[in-house]
Amino acid sequence: MPTNILNLPAYTVIALEENDHDYHISAESKLAVTNCPYCQSNSLYKYGNREQMVRDLPMHGKRVGLYINTRRYRCQDCFKTFYEALPDIDDKRLMTKRLTAWMGKQAIKRTFAGIAEEVGCTESTTRAVFSDYVNELQHLIRVKTPEWMGIDEIHLIKPRGVITNIQNNTVVEILVNRNKETMMNFLVNLKGKESIKLVATDMWQPYRDACAAVIPQAKLVVDKFHVIKMANEAVEKVRKGLRDRLTLKEKRGLMHDRYVLLKREHDLTDKDSLLLSGWIKNYAELGVAYRLKEDFYKIYDCTSPHEAQGMYLEWKSRITPEVEFAFHDLVRAWDNWKLWILEYFNHPVTNAYTESLNN
Repeated sequence: MPTNILNLPAYTVIALEENDHDYHISAESKLAVTNCPYCQSNSLYKYGNREQMVRDLPMHGKRVGLYINTRRYRCQDCFKTFYEALPDIDDKRLMTKRLTAWMGKQAIKRTFAGIAEEVGCTESTTRAVFSDYVNELQHLIRVKTPEWMGIDEIHLIKPRGVITNIQNNTVVEILVNRNKETMMNFLVNLKGKESIKLVATDMWQPYRDACAAVIPQAKLVVDKFHVIKMANEAVEKVRKGLRDRLTLKEKRGLMHDRYVLLKREHDLTDKDSLLLSGWIKNYAELGVAYRLKEDFYKIYDCTSPHEAQGMYLEWKSRITPEVEFAFHDLVRAWDNWKLWILEYFNHPVTNAYTESLNN
C-alpha cells in the first residue's frame, strides 16, 4: 500500500479499502500526546480508543473517508479523560481542513448539491462550509477607500445601497437598505473617508444628505445615466398615451417598433429611420417627444456648467403643451437637483458599473 497516498505527513496509513465509489483509509496520528490539556501534567496513560470517520478530498473521482484510530488518555493527577487532538482536521466538523478549503472555493462556481455528492456529505453541510469560507474571506479582505466613490442601488430581493470604486470598477460594500441612517453609519465607520474626492450618485436625497453630513469635502455628482434615462421615459409616456387612439393592429405595431423611439438618432439604420418617420408623420407628438429626447442628450456634450444650464433652459422652453406631462418629471428633477447635475460638467464621472451589476 502506498504510504504517501494521503499526503498528510501527520498520519500513518494502516489500511486501504477501495470500491467503485469510495476509498476507505484507516490511519492514526503520528503526534505524541505529552501533556494533559486540563492541568498540563505529563502523567498520562492510555484509556481506550475510538474510530472516527473523517471526510477528505476526493481522489481519482472517488469519495475519501479517513477512519482514524483516536486514542483516549487519562491524567493521573486530575483524573480527567480526553481524546488526542487530531492534526489537520477542521475544528467544527469531521472533515480535513484542506477539504473544507477546497469546498469553499468550489462553491463559488458550483452548486452545493454537486459538491455534496462528490464529497459524500449533505447539501446543508456544504452550505455551512461555504458560509464559514465567506466569513473568513471577509476578515482577510481590505478594500481601499476610493477617491471616486459611486453610490447607487442594486436589487437583491429588495433595493439596497451599493458602494463602488468608480476608478477600479469594484464593489466596496452592499448595504442592507438605502436609508439615510444606514448610509451615514457606513460612511462614519469608513476608514480613510477623508480621501474621498468625488461621489457619483442618483437623485436619492438620503444619499445626498448622508454625504453632506459625513464627507462634506467630496463633490457630489448626479450620475448622468439617471438623468438621461428620464428623457427616454418621457418618450415612453407619450407613446403609451397614444394607445387609446390606436387600433389593435396599430398598438401592436407601435409596441413592436418602440425600440426606434428609444434609439439614438445617430444609431438608426435606414429601416429604423423609415419606421420612425412613419410614426412621426401620423402622430406629431411622438415626433416632438423624440426631438426633445435627442436634444436633451446633446446637453451632455457641453463642456461647462454654464453652457449646460443655458442649453437646458433653451431646451425647456421648447416643451410643447401636448408633451409637457411626459417631461414634467425630468424638468422637476433638473430644477431640484441643478447644482449636483451641473457638477458633472466639472467632473464627468459616472457609476455605469453599478448599472451593469443590475443588468
